[in-house]
Amino acid sequence: MPENHRNGTPAYRRIQGAILKRIETGQLKPGDAVDSERELARIHRVSLMTARHALAGLEQEGMVERRRGAGTFVAPPKIHFNKLVSFSEQMATRSLPARSKVLSCSVIGKEQEIAARLALPASSRLIKLERLRQGAEEPFCLETCYLSADEYASLTHSPLERGSLFSTLEHDFGLELAYADEEIDATAADSRTAQLLGISRGFPLIRIRQVIYSTKGKPAIYALGLYRSDRHTLLIRRFR
Repeated sequence: MPENHRNGTPAYRRIQGAILKRIETGQLKPGDAVDSERELARIHRVSLMTARHALAGLEQEGMVERRRGAGTFVAPPKIHFNKLVSFSEQMATRSLPARSKVLSCSVIGKEQEIAARLALPASSRLIKLERLRQGAEEPFCLETCYLSADEYASLTHSPLERGSLFSTLEHDFGLELAYADEEIDATAADSRTAQLLGISRGFPLIRIRQVIYSTKGKPAIYALGLYRSDRHTLLIRRFR
């Protein structure tokens, strides 16, 4: 049978699957060298062109990076923003374990600007949830979410370190999320953010401010995320 179709699976896909499995099980970690094209061709008994095609596909997906004169290496994990999903769901698409460290979760007041973004009276009490989002055992993002304390009072007692905020709101409060309006810009890490994210002070960050709406068209969450610029890619579709 031709090398490209063993058991109905193209050879380059089999090679990619074998490499991804080693990444997912921890046998290969970010920065580790991946077998060369010649080694892959020998191991999988395929042509050099097929092995090259397999690595090119993984590079395009952001799973590996090829360095001229040095070889191919497992790329640092990155998150691609192109859909309204939770951080846990984002990491799951990359087969990476997600963790959240809750830094604070309390009820606050006197946040008129944020209350206005949530279409609430200026005097409204808000839940402020600050979490350090981690994936593949490294910090990715410092995220602060604000919600109505009157509507989601028991949220302060939810196990948010172990689960998704989106899932908790959907399952425990019956909230169905629909879309988000976002403001995206660049900023620099202050001392506290730098320490939490394990980067140097002044390191470039992607700042995303979101107003997340329910299916009823009502603002439900205001989120401010500070993301490491070297771990995130923005994918934007533009129409004319």
